[in-house]
Amino acid sequence: MNKRERIVQAAVEVFREKGVEKTKISDIVKLAGIAQGTYYLYFSSKMAVMPAIAEVLVEKSIEEIRATVKQEADFSTRLTQVIDAIFSVAESYHEVLAMVYAGMATSEYMKEWETVYEPFYLWMSDFLKEAQTAGTIRDSVNTERVSKLVIGLIESAAEQVFLYDSNQEQEADIQKQEVHSFLIHALGV
Repeated sequence: MNKRERIVQAAVEVFREKGVEKTKISDIVKLAGIAQGTYYLYFSSKMAVMPAIAEVLVEKSIEEIRATVKQEADFSTRLTQVIDAIFSVAESYHEVLAMVYAGMATSEYMKEWETVYEPFYLWMSDFLKEAQTAGTIRDSVNTERVSKLVIGLIESAAEQVFLYDSNQEQEADIQKQEVHSFLIHALGV
């Protein structure tokens, strides 16, 4: 693990333990095992690490999707697998998600959100283009725009369950089915 990765990992751990407000850069560098000056080579402030944490979450989502989605399956099944993968990441990292949203929303780094999500949008756009080329979804779908909507919908549905609901397991299954049904109809499958 390089120094930047150690900083990001340490920031996640310290933010989870102390909360964003109470965390100091000195706490992060101590856990990362680096000098405080080294931190500033990578990040200009405590909040500047938030987009890097968001990047890690996006990478986790793409990794989970690649591990879960079976290429030989039909579109509807693969869409279910995408939904399951995104819900799985949201469940595993719900504390980090809440922290990143709060941290980025209260800082100047929110504008970096679209850049952080670009690889995810690209993956989803390609997934939709493939289905469009196969005649599975309607031709009028603008895959680049709709990729953002699909990801936003699935993530929002997952976050509603894992950040706000108490009966998570049952609610997650219902929410996944509703998202799948909505997307199948919206995409014209």
